[in-house]
Order: sequence, then C-alpha cells, then structure tokens
Amino acid sequence: MANLNLIPVPVATGIADVAAQAVAAAGGGDAAPVGPGRFLYVNNGSGGTITVTVATPGTVSGLAVADAAVPVAAGDHAIIPLATVYRGANGRAAITYSGVTSLTVAAFELGS
Repeated sequence: MANLNLIPVPVATGIADVAAQAVAAAGGGDAAPVGPGRFLYVNNGSGGTITVTVATPGTVSGLAVADAAVPVAAGDHAIIPLATVYRGANGRAAITYSGVTSLTVAAFELGS
C-alpha cells in the first residue's frame, strides 16, 4: 500500500484545487491518516464505475463492522470522510479500489 500524505486545506479561504493535488491510485491500495476534518478525494476518469473500499477494522459486541464501499461513476468525483472508525493498527485507513485505470486520489485535512 502506498501512503497518501495529508494536504492542508485552509479554512479561512476555503479554496483548494483538489483535482490538481491528486495522484494515481496505487494498484495495491493506499493508506491515509484518519481523524476529524480529514477526507479522501477520488476522481474517476475511467469509462466505468469504480468502487472505493475503506476497511473498517473494528467490531461492535464482537461483530465485524462492514467496510465502507463507495461506488464512483465514470467521470465522477467523490469525497469520503476519513473517520476514526477506519483507523487500522498503523493509524491509517486501508483503501482499495476495484480498478485504478484513470483513477486519481488525494488525502486532505481542513486547516485553521
């Protein structure tokens, strides 16, 4: 898994060119820091829908919590919150994709 670094988004101006900051999604998946104000940007430039899956490693009363699976249509964008529920043993969310052709991603954090 490739590690995505957080890109700060200034709250004062509210302006960020998220698409310009995105990088090619890794074929083996990506990992990103989790926490309040953090999110994953996904840009699907392919010709078909790609599902982005964020692993949910926790349990509730001994039962596994389902992973978050977000379908992103061809030519569409998605913003996926990187909530603490996705925190893995390494402190990051494990993110996989059903395909990576023409898929770009970036991890952002709202600043102050």
